[in-house]
Amino acid sequence: MGDVLAGNHAVWEFDSDSVLIRFTRGIRTPRTPRLFHALGSRRIPLEAVSEVTVTAGRRDTVVLRAVPRPGADPLMEAAAGQLKEACDPYRLVLPGERAPRAAAFADALRSRLGPDAAEPAGRFLVAAPPPPVHLKAYDARVGFDGSAVTFHWSRTGATSTKWKAGDQRYALSEVTGVEWSSPEGPDGHLRLLVRDGTADPRPDHDLASAVFGVGYGAVHESLPFAAAVLAALRGRTPVASVLRARSGDERTDERSGDERLRHLSELHNAGVLTDAEYAALRDRCAAQPL
Repeated sequence: MGDVLAGNHAVWEFDSDSVLIRFTRGIRTPRTPRLFHALGSRRIPLEAVSEVTVTAGRRDTVVLRAVPRPGADPLMEAAAGQLKEACDPYRLVLPGERAPRAAAFADALRSRLGPDAAEPAGRFLVAAPPPPVHLKAYDARVGFDGSAVTFHWSRTGATSTKWKAGDQRYALSEVTGVEWSSPEGPDGHLRLLVRDGTADPRPDHDLASAVFGVGYGAVHESLPFAAAVLAALRGRTPVASVLRARSGDERTDERSGDERLRHLSELHNAGVLTDAEYAALRDRCAAQPL
């Protein structure tokens, strides 16, 4: 398509198989959510979209929204419906007079959605945003190096349970999931679901949790962090078999070699693959006959 729409906080550029969303000041300049600043830009493959809607907004505006497929975007999976409407990265607000253009774009996008658009995605199709090197929570400093998550407890914020247990490190092989509870809610925290572990339901006592608070674990920092860990977790098993079929009915992967290499590069750039893993899988992909 090659067309561009500029709205509040973002510019959408449509291509034949994706939408590039650049978060920036658009045609109007209300305060831009800090999450958008952190995201910078995101390329959304159309195969990651389930539907496109156009609705009337407030104050003579129109809202164009691409609805992601369940399981397609680690950011939205980690958010689990907790983002406020104004912070929805798939939502573009335009002046009311642009409703015809918005409708035309929506129609064009719908025409490019695949037959399985309504089905959950079998893998993440959108790259996870880059996480902060360290996430500052109320009771800990949390780190993620691509292979393990570490909790360094704060002397002033951590409970005696955590402080006595000492700092914690969880390899991804020990973790089965990530739970993000927005810091804007009453019980904000980041929790790792640990394999064969018994979690304390109280995040301030759970050794695999970090508690948020006023000024700690802000959405624009903690949500990308949670999404990056989630992408690494879900990517680790399929990444090892990225050149094989992923579905239970043994369907073969029909992607070309170039597409496979591009996918590996995206996983590497998103922090899902370590340098060593990326190099090994890249060489394996290059050596495998199509």
